[in-house]
Amino acid sequence: MGFSRAVRVGSTVSVSGTAPIWPDGHVDPDPAVQARRCWEVVLAALDELGASAQDVVRTRMYVVSPDFADTVGSVHGEVFGDVRPASTMVVVAGLLDPRWVVEVEADAVVSGSAAGSRAAGSPSRIGE
Repeated sequence: MGFSRAVRVGSTVSVSGTAPIWPDGHVDPDPAVQARRCWEVVLAALDELGASAQDVVRTRMYVVSPDFADTVGSVHGEVFGDVRPASTMVVVAGLLDPRWVVEVEADAVVSGSAAGSRAAGSPSRIGE
């Protein structure tokens, strides 16, 4: 498809839409488990590009039913309760795989020096 899991330009890191897939392709049907898996993948991508949950400034959550909002929101609170990024949750008609009930995205701004990152205009990428 021609995309990256995450891209860093200077101090900004954007993590693509992240689905609740385990390395073996398994998808747990439980919305809380799915949300935790999504954020686990996001946090690993951030870490690989020199960022952390503390650097996250915006999150987006896509759920296939409003019935999952409280559960998915609670998991978001587990991960970002102290960070309190700007956040959006949207109910969508469906996601790429019908087993998924949640998908997430995140944007981060790394505090302090951009040491270890490439200069603005020359992105670092993972998952290409």
